[in-house]
Amino acid sequence: MANKPARSIVSQDALPYLRRLWVDWMLPHWRTLSLILLTVIVLAGASSLYPVVIKRAFDAFDQQNKRFVQIVPFVVIVVTAVKGFAMLAQSVLTNRVVTRIEADMQSALYASLIDADVAQLGREAPAALTQRFTTDFAFIREALTRLSTVFLRDVATAIAVVGVMFWIDWEVTLIALVVLPLLAPAIARIGKKLRRTALSTQEQTALMASMVSESLSSIRTAKTYGLEGYLKDRASAFFEQIRRLKMKSANQRSRLDPILEIGGGFAVAGVLVFIGWRIIKGQTTIGDFTGFITALLLAAQSMRTLGNLNAIMQEAVASLSRVFALMDERPTIVDRPGAAPIQVSRGEIRFENVFFRYAGHEFAGREPAAAGAAALDGIDLVAPGGKMTALVGRSGSGKSTLISLVPRLFEASDGAVRIDGVDVRDVSLASLRSKVAVVTQEAVLFDDTVKANIAFGRPGATDQEIEAAARAAAAHDFIAALPQGYDTRVGDRGSRLSGGERQRLALARALLKDAPILVLDEATSALDAESERLVQDALAVLTRGRTSLVIAHRLSTIRQADLIVVLDRGRVAETGTHDGLLAKGGIYAKLHRLQAGETSEFAEFGLTRV
Repeated sequence: MANKPARSIVSQDALPYLRRLWVDWMLPHWRTLSLILLTVIVLAGASSLYPVVIKRAFDAFDQQNKRFVQIVPFVVIVVTAVKGFAMLAQSVLTNRVVTRIEADMQSALYASLIDADVAQLGREAPAALTQRFTTDFAFIREALTRLSTVFLRDVATAIAVVGVMFWIDWEVTLIALVVLPLLAPAIARIGKKLRRTALSTQEQTALMASMVSESLSSIRTAKTYGLEGYLKDRASAFFEQIRRLKMKSANQRSRLDPILEIGGGFAVAGVLVFIGWRIIKGQTTIGDFTGFITALLLAAQSMRTLGNLNAIMQEAVASLSRVFALMDERPTIVDRPGAAPIQVSRGEIRFENVFFRYAGHEFAGREPAAAGAAALDGIDLVAPGGKMTALVGRSGSGKSTLISLVPRLFEASDGAVRIDGVDVRDVSLASLRSKVAVVTQEAVLFDDTVKANIAFGRPGATDQEIEAAARAAAAHDFIAALPQGYDTRVGDRGSRLSGGERQRLALARALLKDAPILVLDEATSALDAESERLVQDALAVLTRGRTSLVIAHRLSTIRQADLIVVLDRGRVAETGTHDGLLAKGGIYAKLHRLQAGETSEFAEFGLTRV
């Protein structure tokens, strides 16, 4: 039978994560870590003095040494005082460095997610990604704290105390230490199981967070359809699964103490037999016995703590693997070497034999696609510069995917997208996206002031420029009526504003950006008649003289478009003007008839009745 490799408390596959944690995140704080190490040495030294003092005290009692008996209490007070102050210093320094490392890692993870491709972010729900910053970092923080306090302190204490044990009686010390190699394999096995369980628990917790977020954000619909029971049952299933995993983890942890307790019992029993036999023979003293037992108990306490630390480390390694996996994933949509800033003159957008296939995990707004499905299948299209091009078609026909290729939110699988004859892949991303303004059906606002949300269109804009953009977007009057005017906070995703008000702020932002290319993705489909009228007026100002790509479900809003493109199953089915397409009697004409609400096929095209 082949020899099995020796087991270690920290498994080999965990070492790369711990090495990276040390090199990338802990080592830059070497000065603070050095001070922590100094406090650890003081603590270990103070702890190792306990058995020495006890040995000397019992020897003094036995020899009736009154002078030493009188000074022992003062020695004990000094030793405990030194140990107490060292523990305080270690705790303060550890909290400082651990919170700093945690904040640095969270900043790096957040930056990585912000820089990631849209397709990468679409693999997990936002709530599941958010969970990385809470649950995962809680495990990492706990492990860092224990490493800087428990691990270093108990390792140093164990080494110092074992040194004292060898000094008192090296033969008995070897008998006590023979138990350790017998315990290591069991501890290692439990640690591996703990890491697998911890990884499953964290993944299920992420799904649970996503489920709770989804349920609460859709609570109006849920209540309207009487889905409270369904939501409660679904949540209960998640909670029960997480409960089982946590119970499994707790049970695995609970096995460590009995193993360490029983192992320690064997060690103490062996020591008592051997050292008792030597006392009877007069080969050792009561002072040696009490000092050695004290040292042995201190060493056993440290060993037990280190055994429990293994469980915490395994959970942290599971979290580190998830965090580092996100940090390491690099965006695929990046600047090519030598990419130059784009110069937009006419603003003509040309799609040349463009294909796009989903890998199965990306998303594109409201157009899901199965793995390997062709969302765009050989698109040849020219959107004239300075004109409005409208895209219509049933849901899933490729509209949102097509416009996402312009600012390179997605990359064409084949073919090319050109602006004024220049391939968008040959220019810098920053310059390309600075030339494109986007307004979607759901206006994206941040929990900041009205002024800040408009100014995102052009950072550094003056108050006068912001107000001018708001006036052009028909937003100034309602902003002025807000409690703090332009300094009013809009709430989470603009929750303190109506739908029309949010949309007009988004338009003001686009106006302030003053980009030559405008993308409107169903910008008015969710508005009431009055809000739509105000937004349409603002859109008339916004689209003037700009190349506009407009997705509209209300065909009445694109009657005046210079070019209407009908997409069907990822292909261009028809192109022309409103009147010309009606005269053809093709798909657009059918869509127009359906918009009047005469047939049951209406919803199939994802259209909105006038």
